[in-house]
Amino acid sequence: MVYEVIVEGKSHRLELEKTTAGWECRLDGQPVHIDAVIPRRDVLSLLVDGHAYEIKREQTATDLHMWVGSTRFAVELRDPRSLRSRQTAGGDEKGPKKILAPMPGRVVRLLVAENAEVEAGQGIVVVEAMKMQNEIKSPKKGVVKKISATPGAAVNPGDVLAVVE
Repeated sequence: MVYEVIVEGKSHRLELEKTTAGWECRLDGQPVHIDAVIPRRDVLSLLVDGHAYEIKREQTATDLHMWVGSTRFAVELRDPRSLRSRQTAGGDEKGPKKILAPMPGRVVRLLVAENAEVEAGQGIVVVEAMKMQNEIKSPKKGVVKKISATPGAAVNPGDVLAVVE
């Protein structure tokens, strides 16, 4: 899996690969030895090259922040799989846009109601996959005409979560 992680405006490439011994990690092309444990929700305990870190996730409807110790960082995580769908839909602002589930998971909560006005990039639905909550955002400014997602329901990649017109 390859992710673009933007921390305080600086972009990094994170590559994760599942191996028989655990996970192989490369950050900006450099191998990094990491042992990770999730002791409780929104908390990640990392051992990176022999140094221990506790990382706490703070997510609002519009922002994601990570606390490393007592320092807070603004973070954006981009999954290229969802980027591809945003790039293909990016040019045409006219007409309804379907918001699709980018991965299998479970709908955790709805962030807006039907007929609500939304801005481009505003969170619509939160989907949990592999113990990570992913905010699925509106591809354009408009009105949420339909919400197909139901909290607690399982979704598959490509399932329609909502329609913004």
